[in-house]
Amino acid sequence: MFHGTITEELTSHEEWSHYNENIREGQKDFVFVKFNGLHLKSMENLQSCISLRVCIFSNNFITDIHPLQSCIKLIKLDLHGNQIKSLPNTKFWNGLKNLKLLYLHDNGFAKLKNICVLSACPTLIALTMFDCPVSLKKGYRHVLVNSIWPLKALDHHVISDEEIIQNWHLPERFKACNHRLFFNFCPALRKEKMKHSEV
Repeated sequence: MFHGTITEELTSHEEWSHYNENIREGQKDFVFVKFNGLHLKSMENLQSCISLRVCIFSNNFITDIHPLQSCIKLIKLDLHGNQIKSLPNTKFWNGLKNLKLLYLHDNGFAKLKNICVLSACPTLIALTMFDCPVSLKKGYRHVLVNSIWPLKALDHHVISDEEIIQNWHLPERFKACNHRLFFNFCPALRKEKMKHSEV
């Protein structure tokens, strides 16, 4: 197990050994990468992966995600369980025009204004922020739901019309976070079907 950079991991980790030949030839344009729980601290070598569509970088020690700025084809980005405390500016998120799924739960976000930059992400439909300090703030769901217009689900629940339209009182089954609106959009996938299921 490595505690360093992506390059060390890609060239040495047994799960990725079949990619060694491609790396040596300079072909770094992966469509899918998964670096889960490898104690990585940096993402700097991902900036050359311009064809990347699915990036799973969960349970590491990542604090800065700016290297993903050139990965403009991203559809799914899983960064849960890292040490991220702030997000890049709106220009970064506006450049990710295909991003639909973003998993940021279990990170160190503490201020609502730091996560409102996600409103610039034009196609984001599902977001997780639970187990972050910001999720305990009053009005957390209301602020995110009303600032990220395309959002359809937040923290395992489909967004209710009652959350979008103020002072509209609906029957219990349509209220925010009702058990009928529960939707697990980030289930754990089995290892052998991971790549095919994700892509």
